[in-house]
Amino acid sequence: MSYEMIALLMFSSMMLMLLTGQRVFGAIGFVAATAALFLWGPGGSEMAFSAAMKLMKWYPLLTLPLFIYMGYMLSESRIADDLYQMFHVWMGSLNGGLAIGTIGLMVVISAMNGLSVAGMAIGATIALPELLRRGYDKIMVTGVIQAGSSLGILVPPSVVLVLYGMIARQPVGQLWLAGVFPGLMMASLFVIYIVIRCKIQPQLGPALPAEERQVGWTEKIRLLRAGILPLLIFFSMTGLFLLGITSLVESSAVGATTATLAALVKRRLNRQVMEEVIRKTLAVSCMFMWIILAALCFGAVFDGLGAVKAIEYLFVERLDLGPWEILILMQLSYLLMGMFLDDTAMLVIVAPLYVPLVKVLGFDLVWYGVLYTITCQIAYMTPPFGYNLFLMRAMAPPEITLGDIYRSITPFVLVMIFGLAMVMIFPEIAMWLPNMYYAK
Repeated sequence: MSYEMIALLMFSSMMLMLLTGQRVFGAIGFVAATAALFLWGPGGSEMAFSAAMKLMKWYPLLTLPLFIYMGYMLSESRIADDLYQMFHVWMGSLNGGLAIGTIGLMVVISAMNGLSVAGMAIGATIALPELLRRGYDKIMVTGVIQAGSSLGILVPPSVVLVLYGMIARQPVGQLWLAGVFPGLMMASLFVIYIVIRCKIQPQLGPALPAEERQVGWTEKIRLLRAGILPLLIFFSMTGLFLLGITSLVESSAVGATTATLAALVKRRLNRQVMEEVIRKTLAVSCMFMWIILAALCFGAVFDGLGAVKAIEYLFVERLDLGPWEILILMQLSYLLMGMFLDDTAMLVIVAPLYVPLVKVLGFDLVWYGVLYTITCQIAYMTPPFGYNLFLMRAMAPPEITLGDIYRSITPFVLVMIFGLAMVMIFPEIAMWLPNMYYAK
């Protein structure tokens, strides 16, 4: 059997296992280990061992459990609830104001956790019932929460960018800085859409009644102070890193420590909260560790078969495509796979093949990491099997149907495609901040 057929068999076997509902790391690791043993005999088992050693030696990986812990601590101690209450009071007088506040909440949750699941959970449990009770259109607010939660994989500390950095061998600090302005730009585009839509159709996002807006300044200031606490935690963490006082790993430790102290000061830290935070942190961290390990093993086998060179030969020589044409085809393939797989599965399957090709084409790998992440955001909300669509269906009340959820994402997907095009046409949107910071 030729190496090309072996590579094709590996890829198709893995896709089949993933589509049948197998765990991502189990499907990828099993195919990689089986192929290694088949190709190189008992010595092939060394590939998994070598991948494990690479993983354990990668110092920035320490940031992963610490940032996940920080996010869950702020979530489980209900500090995030205070933040939404602040947006509720300060922005309720605008048409669509609570929806805009929800986007603001999602940005902060993203900056605290780095996972879209956390934003979705908080948005669906805190914001969605309140928005529906206030008479907001169910289709619009469902789209707002899905779009806002997708920011979790772009705004630092993005866990997806950590995984990309591991596979692409790129500095996580540069990737996070590169995600700042695209993430804020995407959030701003969402806000602009909400403002325009509610200006044209005020019934979609009614302002709060006058009697509910009559909150004293003492209460407003109290809520502002409570809501600013998560922001202070985030800015103290990132500020120390940007000033060069702490390293990336030390900054994650600062974030985890300050989140714990904040919960303690507000008297919301008890044994039950701590147990829940540790349990969830351990579960998510172990899941990502296994996925990275399986991805490294799979990538090593694929590279040993020459699959990377084969992909390069197909695009560059056989099809005679230009660099931008190849890049657009890559993004389209991510959108297609996003209909069936989550972002992690897509990354570990395709990144080992695409990253070397992107480098050959002359594109910046940090910039491409941002493009990949934005494309994952879009794929998250693309029917029929977008990841966020089913998360929303699981968390939404019965009156919101799957059809409502599908209809809700159309305008936001169009907005995100526009944002992706902006970052592709103007790479400085992503690269200006890391270039400026690391040039010092």
